[in-house]
Amino acid sequence: MAFTAWAAGASISLGDVRRATTAQPSGLVFKCTTAGTTAGSEPTWPTDIGSTITDNSVVWTAVSAVYEELAVLEPNTIIELFELHLDATLHGSSDIYRWHSGSNADVTGNIVFNSETYYRQPIIASGFEYANTGTLPRPTLTVSNLDSTITTVLLLVNAVTPGNDLGGALVKRIRTLLKFLDGQSAADPYATFPEEQWYIDRKSKEDRNEVAFELASKFDVPGQMLPKRQLIANICQWEYRSSECSYSGSNYFDVNDNSVGSLSQDKCGKRLSSCKKRFGETGELPFGSFPSVGMTK
Repeated sequence: MAFTAWAAGASISLGDVRRATTAQPSGLVFKCTTAGTTAGSEPTWPTDIGSTITDNSVVWTAVSAVYEELAVLEPNTIIELFELHLDATLHGSSDIYRWHSGSNADVTGNIVFNSETYYRQPIIASGFEYANTGTLPRPTLTVSNLDSTITTVLLLVNAVTPGNDLGGALVKRIRTLLKFLDGQSAADPYATFPEEQWYIDRKSKEDRNEVAFELASKFDVPGQMLPKRQLIANICQWEYRSSECSYSGSNYFDVNDNSVGSLSQDKCGKRLSSCKKRFGETGELPFGSFPSVGMTK
């Protein structure tokens, strides 16, 4: 049975389950743990299992939309769907390709889920498991190339960005149960596992039979650093006289903090002492760095 959508001013009984009015990538629905009446506007739903949210006099607890189905004696078949989203800037197109492997159930044709058609395509997807130690997973997605569809896409993409090979394209992994597919009696596009989003890091193989891609998390992209702003102790990172710096005064100093007579000579030394010259020894300093770095252990 499909989950009922949340509604304003509704009387809710203990144990009632409602879904958000829009799709939740978290794959969560919300179970009433304190009965009451809902508010006039929809709450901001939590994104992790077990979290609670107060909705007027109702208290909701986030639960999985599918885990209860998996706990029964004969659980329904898990269906794995994939979406490949191109980036218009990188790939010259924002096309979306949708596939399913058909290996999870006796499915011989295409699948329709949430009004979108997923075409049957031989796919091998592995390496999605997370561990609490070591590096983030880097899954491999291998797609059949017998009809040269993937090679054609690569040629079109590389004509826009030479050597790109679909790098930076978004891959969504969507998992649901067979009973929730469109056309089933219990069809429900909101009943999914948490949606996974990955990015193609590189093409690892291409031949007439298959094309393989190595995927990476958004937090595991080479050349990117988190946090992007480094902790520097003694050099201000703000642009002088910008909105971050906020100095607009008529006291002028050179890079050595010596007083000068004109704006054209005014140059910030990027030191804490330079900031104090402009804002005062005891004033609030918008110093764009971290003077305490290295002072703690």
